[in-house]
Amino acid sequence: MLKEFSLIAGPCTLEDDGLNLEIASALAELSCSTGLPIIFKGSFDKANRTHLEAPRGPGLSKGLERLFAVREETGLRLLTDIHEPHQAAPAAEVVDVLQIPAFLCRQTDLLTAAGQTGCAVNVKKGQWVAPEEMGAAVHKVRTAGGSICAVTERGTAHGYGDLVVDMRSFARLRKATGAVVLFDATHSIQRAGAIGGATGGDPHHITALARAAVAAGCDGIFLETHPQPSEAPSDGTNMLPLHELPDLVEQILAVRTAIEGSLGS
Repeated sequence: MLKEFSLIAGPCTLEDDGLNLEIASALAELSCSTGLPIIFKGSFDKANRTHLEAPRGPGLSKGLERLFAVREETGLRLLTDIHEPHQAAPAAEVVDVLQIPAFLCRQTDLLTAAGQTGCAVNVKKGQWVAPEEMGAAVHKVRTAGGSICAVTERGTAHGYGDLVVDMRSFARLRKATGAVVLFDATHSIQRAGAIGGATGGDPHHITALARAAVAAGCDGIFLETHPQPSEAPSDGTNMLPLHELPDLVEQILAVRTAIEGSLGS
């Protein structure tokens, strides 16, 4: 789990079973055809939406039911976000990886609750946090009992609205945390406040950044994907269209093969 190069992919917010399974089935087929381990991700609650009226998802109970349906139908491993400590234990009964959102990466009670479950934990690096600071977050998870931990680079705030991905961050995160280091290829291209005060994005940069991150040594890629991003209830402006995913996977695997070949020569 997370110890081999993997792809974490799925919708931002869990939708109905039909849509979730459409995406998950495509991911399962892609994993089978490429040999790339793929983990399905989907959020039961998006508690950090910009506006109060924005849709947040199906909630904990119904969301976990929908995630369980994905596992039953496809056999894929699962990841979901948690926002409050009480969500950790029930989520860990269904999913393989608990994810700590970037805005919450320093929340001690949340990190320790995730670690106490024994589930693998992925901590998103806050947009304002230096790579070296993530060592403390990982320490909280491990001290609570979490043995498998990953950290995810998702860009650093640059002025108002833009994020910048520092390719040195992967080596710095690995040195500071001793954890698996992932790259979030879709949230890294977000632009806060770009759409009338809501978050926008530049999805045409996803592939280039993913290739660069693999070349820089990340241990896996995280991204959000959807058959029709414009119809997604959240983060549609920075998702990768599902039909474009096989080409991106082919490219990042080619980069990884080239890097491994150069290191072995």
